[in-house]
Amino acid sequence: MSDSPRLRTVLVTGSAKRLGREIALALAAGGWQVAIHYRSAAADAAATVADCRQLAGAGAQFDCFGADLADEAQARALLPRVIERFGAVDAVVNNASLFEHDSAQSLGYEGLCAHLRTNTGAPVLLAQALHEHVRGRAGTQAAGSCVVVNLLDQKLWNPNPDFLSYTLSKAALEAANTVLAMALAPQVRVVGVAPGLTLTSHLLSDEKFEQLHRLSPLGRSSTAPDVASAVKFALENNSITGTTLLVDGGQHLMKFSRDFSLM
Repeated sequence: MSDSPRLRTVLVTGSAKRLGREIALALAAGGWQVAIHYRSAAADAAATVADCRQLAGAGAQFDCFGADLADEAQARALLPRVIERFGAVDAVVNNASLFEHDSAQSLGYEGLCAHLRTNTGAPVLLAQALHEHVRGRAGTQAAGSCVVVNLLDQKLWNPNPDFLSYTLSKAALEAANTVLAMALAPQVRVVGVAPGLTLTSHLLSDEKFEQLHRLSPLGRSSTAPDVASAVKFALENNSITGTTLLVDGGQHLMKFSRDFSLM
């Protein structure tokens, strides 16, 4: 019988591509087993699993799990599926996010509810499920060793009127950090990580992205490795809960009247 410690397992939502993938790879390289969640990008998720295996040490396990987090039944079923596969889960990183444009003039119930389901409801349900799992686990669990990390946005500290439903859903998730940190202690910590402008999109040319990325007191906003490093720190520092790490080069200290994608 081996005396080696059990490898810790984390579920990272929306980790088939982009920032979620970078977080998954960094955690795999740092000694975590990673459950890769995706909504529709099954091939990308499989590629991320393969790349995690290349970075990990011997014995580490990785797998991918499809689920539409806007569907409550699928959101509730996700963590039990991961637990069944890995035996135990120690952390959840809520990275998956809906980001669709609306404004104070165009906001409607349908768009608002869609953002709230994916960006707020699913993270809270996954935190609830992790807490239930940890409480029911055999053995003594060190206080603070299990954690939920919620990906937020520097624009909550530097608001503008663009992408209103998205902003409201992330603001609700930031409030949930405080509430859940109190409600789920001491078994589960809850920490926010708020990036600045990190990756480009179809809304920005490469030249425009580079220009906007430099708009910060430090002359650069966050990179994907910066954000992944902050997530890993939040996962592994057992004294942090109920607060948010802003990883944005100080962009939250500057006033922007529009969202980056519309500047």
